[in-house]
Amino acid sequence: MQAAERLESYLDVLNAEQRQAAEFGARDATNQFRAGPLLVIAGAGTGKTMTLAHRVAHLIVAGVSPERILLLTFTRRAAQEMIRRVDAIVRQAIATNSGRNAMTALPAGVLPWSGTFHAVANRMLRRYANNLGLDPGFSILDRGDAADIIDVTRHDLGLSKKSRRFPKKDICLAIYSRCVNAQQALPDVLQENYPWCADWEAELRELFRAYVARKQHSQALDYDDLLLYWSHLLAEQEFATEIGSWFDHVLVDEYQDTNLVQAGILRALKPEGDGVTVVGDDAQSIYSFRAAEVENILGFPEQYEPNARVISLRQNYRSTQAILDTANLLIAESERQYQKNLFSTRKDGAKPQYVTVEDSYAKAEYVVESILDNREMGMRLMDQAVLFRGSHHSDRLELELVRRNIPYVKYGGLKFLEAGHVKDVLSLLKWAENPKNEIAAFRVLKLLPGMGPSTAARCFEHLAVGHYQFSSLREFRPPAATLVDWAAFCTLLQTLSAEPAANEAWQSQLGQVRRWYQPHLERIYDGLETREADLEQLEQISGRYPTRERFLTELTLDPPSAAGDLAGDPLLDEDYLVLSTVHSAKGQEWDAVYLLNVSDGNFPSEFATGKPHMIEEERRLLYVAMTRAKQALSLIAPLKYHVTQQRKDGDKHVYGARSRFLTDRLLASMQRSYRGRAENTSGRQGPRSDKRVDVAARMREMW
Repeated sequence: MQAAERLESYLDVLNAEQRQAAEFGARDATNQFRAGPLLVIAGAGTGKTMTLAHRVAHLIVAGVSPERILLLTFTRRAAQEMIRRVDAIVRQAIATNSGRNAMTALPAGVLPWSGTFHAVANRMLRRYANNLGLDPGFSILDRGDAADIIDVTRHDLGLSKKSRRFPKKDICLAIYSRCVNAQQALPDVLQENYPWCADWEAELRELFRAYVARKQHSQALDYDDLLLYWSHLLAEQEFATEIGSWFDHVLVDEYQDTNLVQAGILRALKPEGDGVTVVGDDAQSIYSFRAAEVENILGFPEQYEPNARVISLRQNYRSTQAILDTANLLIAESERQYQKNLFSTRKDGAKPQYVTVEDSYAKAEYVVESILDNREMGMRLMDQAVLFRGSHHSDRLELELVRRNIPYVKYGGLKFLEAGHVKDVLSLLKWAENPKNEIAAFRVLKLLPGMGPSTAARCFEHLAVGHYQFSSLREFRPPAATLVDWAAFCTLLQTLSAEPAANEAWQSQLGQVRRWYQPHLERIYDGLETREADLEQLEQISGRYPTRERFLTELTLDPPSAAGDLAGDPLLDEDYLVLSTVHSAKGQEWDAVYLLNVSDGNFPSEFATGKPHMIEEERRLLYVAMTRAKQALSLIAPLKYHVTQQRKDGDKHVYGARSRFLTDRLLASMQRSYRGRAENTSGRQGPRSDKRVDVAARMREMW
C-alpha cells in the first residue's frame, strides 16, 4: 500500500473532480484493483482526455495489466493520443518514484486492446471468424463500396427501372444503416426519417435481403456489419463470458456518441458494470443522424444502479467566464440533462457578441473585417474559425475571402479516400487481398479500355468458376481493346495475391500497382500532378503498417479527411482561416469563433420543427459551437438571407426570425449590435438598384 501511495504524485496535476475520477476504485481482498461502474460527465473544455488518460495510467500503476484493459474510442487519432499520454504518465510515475530507468520498468505494448469500436470489432471478428461463418480474410467495405453494392443489387432486382423513381443508392444505404444502428424496424425508420420512401417498404426489404446475401457471398462486411456481427457474437453467452473475462476494465470515450448496438456490446461484455468507465457529455450529443443515442449516457446510472457512480467535471480550461456564462444559460434550458454550471478562472475577455446584419453581404463584411482586425492585433488567422449549420451558409463569405486574398481551409469537402484515383489503387489491393470482393473487382476491371459492365461481370463469373484463382483469368478472352494489357494485368494480380518474398516488404506492391496504373491514370483523369502526389503520399504512409490487411483495414475504418491529414497542416500559406460545420468542429477550439445564421430555421433547423427531441439536439449543437471559443465569440443573425433551390423561378429571400434559443435572459449576457451593408463606391457589391440589363441579348446582337 505504501508503494501505491508513493506513486500518487503523478495525479497532482489534476483538480479535485478529475482526481476522483482517475482514482475511482480500490483493492479487493486479493490485492487486485477493482472498480464499479463509473460515469464521468466531462463538460466542454474540462480536460476530458487528460482525465481519462490519467485514469488508465492509474490502473496500470496500480498493477492492472495493460493487456486486461479495453479502451474504446471513436477515432484512431484519439486512441493514438490516449496511448501516447498514458505511456508518458506511466513512465513519469515509475521514473519519479523508483529511481530506475522507466524504459525497462514499463510493460511492453501499452494498451494493446485500444482503438475505435470498429477496429476492435475487426480484430474480434477475425479471431472468431470460423464461429461466425466468415473467412478470416474477409474484406471491409467503405461507404462508397457499400453504396455501389446497393446500386448493383437494385439494378439486378429491376428496381432502378420502376415507373416511379426508386430511392438512390446513398438513400437506400442510409435507411439500411439506420435500421441496423438504431435497432429500429424498417417501417418505423421510414415513417420517422424517410417518409417519402414509405411506399417502397416491400421493395427495400427485398433489396436489403439481397444486399446482405451479396456481401456474405463476397465475404465482405460494411461498417455496420462490424458492430452487428460483434453484437451477435456476444449475444451467445459462451462467447460473451469468454471475451468479457479477458478484460478487468473497459473504458469508453465520448459515450454520448454511442448508438444502441455499441451500448449493447458494452452491456454484454460487463453485465454488472464491473470495471466499466464511460466518459462523455450529454450536452454535446449532436450525432443522432448517425443513430447516436443520448439516452445511453442519460440512462447509465439507472442501468447499473445502485452501484453506478457519477462524477462531473465542471472547471473549464478553455473559455473565458463571459463565454461560459452565456453557454451555461443556453444549456440550462434543456429539459433532460446532467445539471452542470461550467466555471473558469479566466475572468478576462469581453461579453460574446450578438450581431444582427442586414443580409449575407453585410454578414460577409462583418466577419472579414473582424477577422482582419484581430489579425492586426496579433491573432493568427488559424486561431480564428467561422462555423455554420450547413455548408452552403458560407458561400457568400467565401467569395469575399477570395476577393480579399485571405487563405482558408473548409472542412467538409471530398474525403481523401473518396477520390477516384485513390479508390482505384486501393481497389486493386483489396481485390488481391480477397478475390471474392466483387465491388473491388468491378472497379478494377472497368479501368481497362474496352471493359464495360457486362464484360466485367462475365470476367468475374469466370474467376468464380476458377475457384477465385487469379491464374484462371489468363483463360478469359477479353475485348480486343483490353487484350493488349491483359497478360500484364493477370501477372500483376497473381503477383499481388502471392506471399511477398522473405526479404521483400509488402509495401513494394504499391510501387508495382502504381507503375501498372500510371497509363490508366493519364488516360482517365486530368490534374495529374495533384493525383500523382496523392498516390505518392499513399505509398509513403503504407510504411506505417506491418501487413497489407492492416493497411487496407485501418484506412477503411478511420480514413483521413484529405491528403493534408496525412502530411500535416495544409500547405495553403503560412497562415489560413478555418471554415467548418459545427458537427466537424466538435472537439476543436479557437481563440475567436464566428457562428453564422443564428436564427430560427437554422438554429434550430427547420427540419427539427415539431420534434421535441430534435429541438433539444439543436440546442446542444448551438452549445457545442459556442464552447469552441476561447476568447471571443460572435453569433451572427442576418435579417435577410437567400435560400436556394426552393422554387422553380429561382432563389428567394427569407427574413430571419430570432432563434428561440436566444431568450431575453441569454441575450442580456451578450453585447448586441447591428451591421448594415456598407455603402461602397467601388462597385464590389454591385448596384443597389433593381434595374436589369440584358447583357446576354446585347452579346448576341454583336454577332
